Amino acid sequence: MSKAGTGVRAEDFLRPAKGGVYVNLRVSPGAKNTAIKGLYGEGAIRLSVAAPPVEGKANAEVERYLAQLFELSRSEVTVIKGASSRDKLIFVSGLGPDEIRTHLNTLL
Repeated sequence: MSKAGTGVRAEDFLRPAKGGVYVNLRVSPGAKNTAIKGLYGEGAIRLSVAAPPVEGKANAEVERYLAQLFELSRSEVTVIKGASSRDKLIFVSGLGPDEIRTHLNTLL
C-alpha cells in the first residue's frame, strides 16, 4: 500500500519470488552506523553500512543487519547481485512482501 500523497509504492523496491522476496538496495559503506536512511528514488532502499567496502565486509554487514531487522537467520538473507556495487539485489527467503513492508514501515 502506498502512503497517501507520497506516490511511492512498496512494489518499486520489493519483488516477490518463489520462496521469498527480492529487495533493491542502494548501499553507502563506511558510515558511522548501519541504518536504513529512507528511499533511494522509488526503486531502492537507502542503507548506510558501518563496514568498509573491503573484502566483502560491507556485504556481510548488509546481510547481518537485514537478517536482524527481519528476525531471520543470517543464511536467509543473501546478496544476489551487485557484490562490488552500491546497487545491490538482496534475496530474503521465508518472508513475503507484506511481512517485509511491516518490518520496514517504521523506518521509511
